[in-house]
Amino acid sequence: QVQLVESGGGLVQAGGSLRLSCAASGGIFSIDAMGWYRQAPGEQRELVAAITRGGTPNYADSVKGRYTISRDNPKNTVYLQMNSLKPEDTAVYYCNCNATSLYSGYRTYWGQGTQVTVSS
Repeated sequence: QVQLVESGGGLVQAGGSLRLSCAASGGIFSIDAMGWYRQAPGEQRELVAAITRGGTPNYADSVKGRYTISRDNPKNTVYLQMNSLKPEDTAVYYCNCNATSLYSGYRTYWGQGTQVTVSS
């Protein structure tokens, strides 16, 4: 079974930076797009950034110019560098990917989430 394990969340002051990592493992044949979503309390989960297998990124307007998504295909890992953080960036951040598994075919997988808290 494919598993996504996130790391790098935490508490940071406004204007600070954090780097999230997400590693996929477990019977993976191939991974297409990878991405990061976030969900604040009482809000819908929203796309933050996504990246194709070829490295083309896509960002939510709210994070353009502050966040950078990247990936390491041989390591099945996606990163999210978050700079100039604002209190409104506070949320649980979830990694996801569209992957073909040896056991489950093609589907979307989600990580367990990592908390990012930005203090003012």
